[in-house]
Amino acid sequence: MTGPAPADSLTDVAGIEVGHFTDPRRPTGCTVVLAREGAVGGVDVRGAAPGTRETDLLEPGNTVGVVHAVLLSGGSAYGLDAATGVMRWLESHGIGLEVGAARVPIVPAAVLFDLGLGDARIRPDAAAGAAACAAASRAPVAQGNVGAGAGATVGKMFGMARAMKGGIGSASITIGGVTVGALVACNALGDVRDPDSGQLVAGARGADGTGFVDTRRALLAGEPPLPILAGTQTTIGVIATDARLDKAQARRLAQIGHDGLARSIDPVHTLSDGDTLFVLATGGAPRRSDAPGMTVLCVMAAEVVARATVRAVRAARGLEVGGLWLPAASDFEVPRR
Repeated sequence: MTGPAPADSLTDVAGIEVGHFTDPRRPTGCTVVLAREGAVGGVDVRGAAPGTRETDLLEPGNTVGVVHAVLLSGGSAYGLDAATGVMRWLESHGIGLEVGAARVPIVPAAVLFDLGLGDARIRPDAAAGAAACAAASRAPVAQGNVGAGAGATVGKMFGMARAMKGGIGSASITIGGVTVGALVACNALGDVRDPDSGQLVAGARGADGTGFVDTRRALLAGEPPLPILAGTQTTIGVIATDARLDKAQARRLAQIGHDGLARSIDPVHTLSDGDTLFVLATGGAPRRSDAPGMTVLCVMAAEVVARATVRAVRAARGLEVGGLWLPAASDFEVPRR
């Protein structure tokens, strides 16, 4: 099979489950990617303002080689607390690194900033992380205003009044019996563009609230951005594959995955973004002579990241919070026949 995998979702990867928790009290939430049997992990951080946990252990030269889950969360740095709930849930299910006296689940995490929407005192906590685990399944991943994408926004270079709703999206590709999938929570400062058509999908709107201003062109034409607080943006995600990779290869896949962000977000990796991509390699694919090597796997990774980013905003729905209206891509696009 070559092309989109059966559900075109991260959960097409053998050994991967995904669960969301969406807080009904305001737009925030978290998303967990489970690898119950363990997976080789990698990470690459490109944004200048990241909020992360357990990324150092994923360095190829460091000892721990297995990851049991990755958490993506809203709530800025407060959202890292949700990883504690993921660890407790995994421990209660007998999942973790055997260290003699206990099992220690390995749960890297990254957060995005959504505190500007609604009551900032409400953010994902340990209970939210556990709830996301309890909801995890192999079903196609829900997309849009859910989980870590619930409070995501995009196109904020010229202020929130001209921004649009972001979200979370997923995609996958299978070639030669090997699947690569991505899950992306898009909360970018920049615009989101469909790399296949070159068309803007979501981003900063004109001063009258209609149409796109095209942030890159506006900046190059001399329009000044509004003051932006560092760390108040960030696109985070997980790339998963059933290929057999070592830690160095997993990190390389994460690095190349950022090419997908660069194709779909403009500008990307800014001083206000903490863009971070994780990789989980479960090794569950059958051994086949036509299985893709690292070059093709890297092309697949960049492709699914770009597709998942575009889907994150296309699946989003418009939202009104505290008098602020955040339209979604679906409010701008002409329905397809």
